[in-house]
Amino acid sequence: MVVLQLRFLLVPFLTSVMGAAQYMMQDAVLMNYIDRRFLSLEKRLEKCNQDILDYVEEFRDFSKMVLSRLAGLNNHKAEVKSEVENLLTRIERAQRDIDYFGSVTDSNTCTEVHEDLVKQQLFEEAEEKKKLKLMLNASCDHMLAGIKSLKVVKKTGDKHGSWMKDPGKKHTKIYLLNGSVNNVIFEFANIMTFMGSNHTLKARRVTLPFLWEGTGHIIYQGFLFYHRYGSLNEIIKFNIQKRNITDQMLLPGAGRIPAYQLSPSMKIDLALDEQGLWAIHAEPETGGNIVITKINHITMAIEHTWDTSCNSKDAEAAFMACNTLYVVYNLPSGGTSRIQCVYDVLDAVNTYEIPVLHFPKRQGSHSTIHYNPKEKQLFAWGDGSQIIYKLHTKQKV
Repeated sequence: MVVLQLRFLLVPFLTSVMGAAQYMMQDAVLMNYIDRRFLSLEKRLEKCNQDILDYVEEFRDFSKMVLSRLAGLNNHKAEVKSEVENLLTRIERAQRDIDYFGSVTDSNTCTEVHEDLVKQQLFEEAEEKKKLKLMLNASCDHMLAGIKSLKVVKKTGDKHGSWMKDPGKKHTKIYLLNGSVNNVIFEFANIMTFMGSNHTLKARRVTLPFLWEGTGHIIYQGFLFYHRYGSLNEIIKFNIQKRNITDQMLLPGAGRIPAYQLSPSMKIDLALDEQGLWAIHAEPETGGNIVITKINHITMAIEHTWDTSCNSKDAEAAFMACNTLYVVYNLPSGGTSRIQCVYDVLDAVNTYEIPVLHFPKRQGSHSTIHYNPKEKQLFAWGDGSQIIYKLHTKQKV
C-alpha cells in the first residue's frame, strides 16, 4: 500500500522535472539562436560603418578634385578673357590697316596712288607726330652718351630683385623688393639706413595683398606698380602708405613670352622716365621684338603703343630715358653688359650712329635696371648687389 502511494507521488514529480528540463533545453537553443543573430547584426553594422567611412573618404577626394578643377577653370577664364581682349585690340589694328590700304589701293589691280592721297597721308603722319610731341613733352632733348662709373651700394638679397627711389616724391626713402616672386616691400628712411649692417631691422615692412611676378616693378608718386603673380598681364597700382589697391589694368599682348630672353621670370617690365610710366614687353607676333606702351599712371589708361626694332634675344634688361628705349644685352653665361639697341619714339635719335655702350668694370648680369629721371642715374640689381650707375648724356641730334 505504501509502495503504491509512493508510485503515485513519483510520477507527477518526474513528469514535472522532465518538463522543466525540456523547457531549459528550448531556452538554451533560443538563447544560442539570439546570440548568433546579434553577432550577425554586429558584423553587418561593422561593415556598414566601414562602407560609410569609405564613402566619406571618396566624397572628400571628389570634392578636392572638383575644387581643383574649378580653380583651374577660373584661371583659364581669366586667360581666355585676356586673350580675347588682346585679339580685339589686334583686330582693331588690322582693321585700321585694311581701311588705310583700301583707301589708297584698288581692290583688283595695282594703280598709281593719287597725289592727294599721298599728301593726306603725310599730313596725318605729321599730325600724329604733333600729338605725340604734345603728349610726351618734346622739350626732353637729351640722350645717353655713355656710362661714367658705378657704385656698389650694398650686396644683400637674392640673385633677382629690384631697388629704387621714388622720383615723384621729395623724400630720400629707399625701397627694396627682394626676389622674383614675393609680396613684402622694405622701406628705408634713407640710403645710409639701407647700407647699415642690420638694415632689415630698421626698415618698414609693407605686405602686398597679391604676390608680384618678375622684377620689373616701379614706385612713383607713392604708388607701387607691379605685375601680379599668376595673371597673364594684370598690372596692379598699390598705395604704399594706405596699403591698399587703388586700380588695376590689363596690358594687351603682354605676358605670353619673357620681355627679355635672359630674364625669363620677367614678362612685363615697368619703367619710368621724364614722361612718366611705361610698360616694356615682347610679343610672338612681332618675332620677339620688344613692344613699349605709354601708360597714364593716374587713370591706368593706355596712351600709345610702339613696336620697336629691338629684339628680346640675348637681352637681359631695358630702361626708358627721355622718350627713348635702351636695351641691355649680355651672354647667356654672363659677361659685360652692353647697350646695343636704341629706339626713340619721336624719331629724334639717329639710332644707327649710336655706338655700343658698355657697362664699366663689371662682369655678371643684371636682373633689373631702372632709370631715375630725378637723379639721372640707373638703379640696378646685379647678382644680389645693389648698384648705381652714373650717366653721361648729350643733346639729341
